[in-house]
Amino acid sequence: MDERDETGERTPVIVGVGQVNDRPERPEDGLDPIGLMAEALRRADGDAGGRLLAGCDSLAVVSQLAWPQLNPVDGKLAEALGIAPAQSEQTAMPNGDSPIRLLHEAANRIGAGEARICAVVGAEALRTAAQLAAAKAKAGEDKPNALRDASHRRRVGYAQSYGLTVPVDVYPLYENAGRAAYGQSLAEGQAESGALWAGMSEIAAQCDHAWIRDAVAAEDIVTPSERNRPLAFPYTKLQVANSSVNQGAGFLVTSLAEARRRGIPEERLIHIGYGAAAHENGDFLQRDSYAGSPGLTVSIARTLELNGVTAADLDHVELYSCFPCVPKMARRVLDWPLDRPITRFGGLTFGGGPIGNYMSHAVACMVETLRETGGRGLLFANGGYATHNHTILLSAEPTEAQFPQDFDYQAEADALRGEIPPLDEAYCGPAAIETYTVHYARDGAPRLGTVVARTPAGTRTLASVPPEDKATLDLLTSGAHEPVGSAGTILAGETGDDLRRWVPDAA
Repeated sequence: MDERDETGERTPVIVGVGQVNDRPERPEDGLDPIGLMAEALRRADGDAGGRLLAGCDSLAVVSQLAWPQLNPVDGKLAEALGIAPAQSEQTAMPNGDSPIRLLHEAANRIGAGEARICAVVGAEALRTAAQLAAAKAKAGEDKPNALRDASHRRRVGYAQSYGLTVPVDVYPLYENAGRAAYGQSLAEGQAESGALWAGMSEIAAQCDHAWIRDAVAAEDIVTPSERNRPLAFPYTKLQVANSSVNQGAGFLVTSLAEARRRGIPEERLIHIGYGAAAHENGDFLQRDSYAGSPGLTVSIARTLELNGVTAADLDHVELYSCFPCVPKMARRVLDWPLDRPITRFGGLTFGGGPIGNYMSHAVACMVETLRETGGRGLLFANGGYATHNHTILLSAEPTEAQFPQDFDYQAEADALRGEIPPLDEAYCGPAAIETYTVHYARDGAPRLGTVVARTPAGTRTLASVPPEDKATLDLLTSGAHEPVGSAGTILAGETGDDLRRWVPDAA
């Protein structure tokens, strides 16, 4: 506890958590995101002993994607709950770091004396939304896809024309560049992914809140099959976030003094430590490298330093797990062993991937774990296209953290970042592979290869590998040799509308 806050009036603690999974037999009976959020906060209120939610004076909502006609939902949610918070907000985007940022801001409001009871919540009902939309679609038409059809992804530009549209298209660029930088073979990189994801499935199998509660073997996670189709090399369905869920989660933050006045037992209070946030450029083609992230590095390293801990002092962690490349980068910064769990919820594949609100579930599960086991837990969140990073410490015991805290460490990340190469969208000529992926159709057949290449002048450019170029696709995916760094040539398309094509130099 802050020694200058002997009364505890400005010491923030988490006092209640709530989660809900909605599995209606008929889609029309499913809860919408507002219904899921309301139920999650009611459960959080019950977890805190009741009657706190009625006095909520700060409501923060993670933006939802599946039901855009409901946005913004914070006012509608307050009405559904019968509360009138003095401060109410919804995040601009459903980014994966949002719940941790909102937790940190709630702690700051308590620390500044600006709020007494803060509620943070989010929910997605993508599964029900997709089922309802599919029922309305005519036979033979493409199924609606809320992820690709979202308003902020409808634009078509340079990156999109080369197949880089949604996160599952982009994160493999980090996976393949990271594997090469770590000195791993394809088999070694996939083995690490399989071990991490198998461990998460085991946690999910024991977690009442997880969406999928079946443990899966590491080999089955990374091996393409009829039930585990390839999506974007080297990722299969079981290596990516499962957004086909109806899930809500929220939590309540108040002051230590208020919790005591309410008679909440000390052993149920979870204390909040310091945290740090830093980000990358919002344009994923404006990154210094795909083998690491200065924002990620600073967010985690600074949080450890601020709290005076190392990985050895942590009892539990939640390392954001939308795709394997993210916890791979995070655990290397953290120096977290491969055989230690990286989740308390089950990860975005098995626990569930409700777009921007996954970390609210992680907060709830971490709170429940720390109440049971004691100790410290680290929460690392990532959002966008490996863009947004926010880390924070939770503890079953009082921390030395003082609030409000400025968690913006962007200047440090910017200082750590290397030079960002200029983008040349029309380049043709010699070019080496910086990173790459291959996109697959639903039947598992390659539909396009995407190469991020560097020119002799140091500029960055994109090129394609068409599905009929089986030899080059094999070079990218077989694992016989490391494709990153391979020399080749970018050729112009046969017509002005054709994509430029990368071909390897003759051996």
